[in-house]
Amino acid sequence: MRIGKASKVILGAISALVLAIVYLPLFIVFINSFNTSMNMQWPPPGFTLEWWQKAFGSSGLIAALTTSVVIALCAAIIALVLGTALALALSRYKFFGKESIGLMVILPIALPGIVTGLALNNAFRTVLGMQLSMATVIIAHATFCIVTVYNNVLARLARTNRNLEDASADLGAGVLTTFMRVTLPQIGAALLAGGLLAFALSFDEIIVTTFTAGAGVETLPIWIMNNMFRPGKAPVVNVVAVTTVLISVVPLYFAQRLTREDSK
Repeated sequence: MRIGKASKVILGAISALVLAIVYLPLFIVFINSFNTSMNMQWPPPGFTLEWWQKAFGSSGLIAALTTSVVIALCAAIIALVLGTALALALSRYKFFGKESIGLMVILPIALPGIVTGLALNNAFRTVLGMQLSMATVIIAHATFCIVTVYNNVLARLARTNRNLEDASADLGAGVLTTFMRVTLPQIGAALLAGGLLAFALSFDEIIVTTFTAGAGVETLPIWIMNNMFRPGKAPVVNVVAVTTVLISVVPLYFAQRLTREDSK
């Protein structure tokens, strides 16, 4: 299908407008992280590295960053194990309620974060009698991180050659041996991409975290929220926001690369 010159111009203009709406605010935050004005005067009267030095010299900020990384890593590992197991079960076996289970796996990512957070808060505190802590945050994040791993692995399993698995079983290999030597090498890239996406999704999550974090548990997004309106904290918050974006973009970039290469 060929597109006329006028249509190309219109589509290009719309695309540029959408990209500007999405990325211009991020660019402003980036510039403000070097702004010499504590009130974020625009245009900036000058540029400085003072806020970056203060940000990475803050023990509270470093603790929040460490907490976010630990939670994201744990949630991603749980998601890798459960998401892969679910994908294998739903792609390789037929059983009653298969479609319903598939819908239930995907549902947490589709629900509003505030609904998921409130439901998990009630489940932890009322039903299970658990005290909110870092563990409850990890479990909460894993519930929606599973979806990214599940979708990646399920899509890859649909393109794998099942005859290789059947041949492995015919030659006497057990289920675990077949998975480790035949299935895993075929889905390895999808697993890594799903894990990276799960890490990025967990790292910058705030709504569900707010409902499931106990006293003393402060992730990087919560630190930003708590300090956003404090006097003199705006420049440092901008630095942290830029850092959060950079940390989130890296796994997303590699996940995209892996997905693209795996689909060739």
